[in-house]
Amino acid sequence: MSYVDEQIEKLAELIVSSNNIIVFTGAGISTESGLRDFRGPNGIWTKSEDPTTMTFQKFLVDPEVRKRHWARYGSGEFHANIQPNRAHYAVAEMEKMGKLNCVITQNIDGLHQKAGNNPNNVIELHGTVTKAKCLECGKSYAIEEIRPRFDAGEESPNCRECGGLMKVATISFGQPMPVEETQEAQRRLARCDLCIVIGSTLLVYPAAHMPEIALSAGANLAIINMGNTPLDNMARVRISEKAGDIMEKVMRLVKQKMSGQYKKA
Repeated sequence: MSYVDEQIEKLAELIVSSNNIIVFTGAGISTESGLRDFRGPNGIWTKSEDPTTMTFQKFLVDPEVRKRHWARYGSGEFHANIQPNRAHYAVAEMEKMGKLNCVITQNIDGLHQKAGNNPNNVIELHGTVTKAKCLECGKSYAIEEIRPRFDAGEESPNCRECGGLMKVATISFGQPMPVEETQEAQRRLARCDLCIVIGSTLLVYPAAHMPEIALSAGANLAIINMGNTPLDNMARVRISEKAGDIMEKVMRLVKQKMSGQYKKA
């Protein structure tokens, strides 16, 4: 049995023996759906403008920054025709089996919900492109409500409720992390028995601090990521392979073990 197969076996056993699992995901899970990451060698930050030109503070005062923000996220081109991949579906399957407490994600693409995860069990630390929010009155809109206005020529739509500045509900540079979501994520991690990190380098703070909370609470840690992470030495399972391949195999084993069909070789 290869090292990777041993790790797959170990992760499947951890899932079977755990009852309160949290999956923490980063850009690496969605790159397999065709979305570019930000920090990789071919990431968005290496191919486009300096991200500091698109800070939240500049969004508030500069109409051109607002137009660029809406052109990037409001048109739908950011994730047009992007579908969940095998890793997303595997995580959703874990929820159907009653093993998953929640998904905590750094991603803004909404693919966990599209794969079948209950939206109430997906905590989006960096916001989402599926909604827009008024910065004045706080009213939230589904992006589909706003897109016809954008397509009709409103380069930076304002809130229909109060006329205030409206922004796609992502967390920009310089914008505070969402308090409610952050606190809920921390609360759940402090009570989980297994944290599975998929596709995150664990370098973007404060979100990357989240798996450390699970470790401090005594939970097991598993990491599936193509690159190194600061917590590799703390992980019971560490796999450096594509998430879709690994999670599909893991969940197949989990089902076999839980149905009593699996016999150890």
